[in-house]
Amino acid sequence: MNSFLVDVIGIVGVAIVVATYFLLQSEKIDSKGFLYSFLNAFGSLLIMYSLLYNWNLASFIIEFFWILISLYGLRKWYRSKKQNAFNDNI
Repeated sequence: MNSFLVDVIGIVGVAIVVATYFLLQSEKIDSKGFLYSFLNAFGSLLIMYSLLYNWNLASFIIEFFWILISLYGLRKWYRSKKQNAFNDNI
């Protein structure tokens, strides 16, 4: 793949992660909500993709764990939503 395109994909991932953190700090999104964990996971996936072409082990490791933690957050969000729907039906 074109090196320029790979860099653009990685930079978009960085922009998503940084924007997500800013949105959290400015209280525009909730850390327990879907959007926070989803955007973190998606941005990190884009960064990780670019790292497959421009290898950096330390960066790959941090993105790997960022994705795992984000997936954990998504799982918690889903379970909470499912539990709330169950409680609403009781």
